[in-house]
Amino acid sequence: EYIDSYYFNQVEDIRFNSTVGKYVGYTEYGVKNAETWNKGSELAQELGALERYCKHNAAIYYGAVL
Repeated sequence: EYIDSYYFNQVEDIRFNSTVGKYVGYTEYGVKNAETWNKGSELAQELGALERYCKHNAAIYYGAVL
């Protein structure tokens, strides 16, 4: 699971969660930005990071944990 969170003043505003597959806002400001980011190129960048980092290295990390 890939999670990318954004905080302001120790409060989580926005989170990208690979299980959900989009940005989710937790504050009024975060909800507004999450809607914008889900429509723009930011979502494609996060999905690209998921493919580059997580899926490629999942077997390595899983083997190390075991």
